[in-house]
Amino acid sequence: MAESSGAQRHVASGGLSRLLLVHLIAPLVLFYGLRWLDVNQFLALLAGALIPAVGAVRHIVTKHRVGGLQLFTLGTMSLTVAMSFVTGSPRLLLIRNGWGMAAIGVWMLCTLLFRRPFLYEATRIVVNEDKQRMLRQNWDRYPAFRRLLWICSAFWGIACLADTAVRVVMAITLPIDLVPALDDALLVVTLLVIVAFQRFFGRAYLRRNGLRSRGLLITTIPATGQPT
Repeated sequence: MAESSGAQRHVASGGLSRLLLVHLIAPLVLFYGLRWLDVNQFLALLAGALIPAVGAVRHIVTKHRVGGLQLFTLGTMSLTVAMSFVTGSPRLLLIRNGWGMAAIGVWMLCTLLFRRPFLYEATRIVVNEDKQRMLRQNWDRYPAFRRLLWICSAFWGIACLADTAVRVVMAITLPIDLVPALDDALLVVTLLVIVAFQRFFGRAYLRRNGLRSRGLLITTIPATGQPT
């Protein structure tokens, strides 16, 4: 059981590393490498944008399966490139990154209408079976824990939409050569804000409702005068 959980975490970690490499690191390195070689901005951006598309096609060919991420990557890539060629503006290629964050944010907010919100399902996917049981028990036992997951899922969605707005403003107003690096920096900032909110607000919210947490271990706070 432990070996299986460890293997699942290893696969998830490897998938995340490949995702970061294909969608963030490689396009950024290629863009600035081509700009250093004096390739024009449009072609350098287009080359970087092609890397996720090539990764999506490779996944489809090797796995013989079309996933939502691959369809979204190819769809946004095709539409953005077509619009960029029509207008001749490299700034549309920069805005492409904002589309992804917007789609993620809208999807997260849509999960608020589901039986369980985004954060519950995301946590369930990345933890082992023992912690999955703890997650289910917390959900069933503590209404405050359920409300917290709804609140934090909503914050994730709003933060992604705010990130999108900033990306669009940067793409339209800032020097083109500066925007790709700022895009990646903005992603780091957005994730740090989300994690900080979830950590500090989450603990404070649970305490106000008589609970405390150590990871997924939720316990009640004894009333004053009662033994701990």
